Amino acid sequence: MMLAGGIWHRIFDFTDYGALLALVRNSLVAGAALGLVGGLAGVFVLMRDLPFAVHGISELSFAGASAALLAGVNVVAGSIAGSLLAAGAIGALGTRARDRNSVIGIIMPFGLGLGVLCLALYRGRAADKFGLLTGQIVAVDTPRTAWLLGTSGVVLVALAFLWRPLAFASTDPDVAEARGVPVRGLSFAFMLVLGLAVALSVQVVGALLVLSLVVTPAAAAARVTASPVLLPVLSVLFAVASIEGGILLALGGSLPISPYVTTISFTLYATCRAAARFRGRRRGTRHAVPGAA
Repeated sequence: MMLAGGIWHRIFDFTDYGALLALVRNSLVAGAALGLVGGLAGVFVLMRDLPFAVHGISELSFAGASAALLAGVNVVAGSIAGSLLAAGAIGALGTRARDRNSVIGIIMPFGLGLGVLCLALYRGRAADKFGLLTGQIVAVDTPRTAWLLGTSGVVLVALAFLWRPLAFASTDPDVAEARGVPVRGLSFAFMLVLGLAVALSVQVVGALLVLSLVVTPAAAAARVTASPVLLPVLSVLFAVASIEGGILLALGGSLPISPYVTTISFTLYATCRAAARFRGRRRGTRHAVPGAA
């Protein structure tokens, strides 16, 4: 009982919780922006079957952030540089899934190994190193918040500009190309936008669990709706709920933020999946009753 109580106390401890809220004000602001970016980008990640690419980009983002930490320069800038390098390499392959997956399989271990090397050489705080992998909630200071919000704005403007042609090219690339839509160019542009979105997410949830913010919310939304309007709205709501809820829960414990974010994100997905199955069964019952009569 004492052991269980100690573990529970580490997971949830709301002593002086009100006073601690001031420490995560910047994180809550950044989290809202990242939820918006991740939720919108995640819609196209699913449409274009790119979850594996997200993971590959996050590894190079981690390497870039680790190198920046070792060099004593802006960590967000290093993360963005690593993400864009990986996204550009993947995007240059266009829509050829076989070649793309092979390159991602090469990039991932290289990025992870390079990042581990930089962290091994770094002699600063252990929390800074651990946070790049699993996320942290109190390290988003005002300058980093400005970087995150500015880059989020760039991603949102790019997505607004690309949305309609990218949706067309993602749904039916052959027809889109026949009608003059620059499918290959859009693919490359979106990969760069995705690279920025992943780099932003790494700053809060860490490199290992970016999928919980960029993929899972959109996958949950897709379980309950196919509406081109409602899908991105729900995806954003789920992403914001996951990251903001994760931040608020992590503040009351001694664990990194990532377990909280991933648990909320997975719970939302499981709930949506169960709701979709229940709705499907009800529809099947309705169709079966007249036939039985």
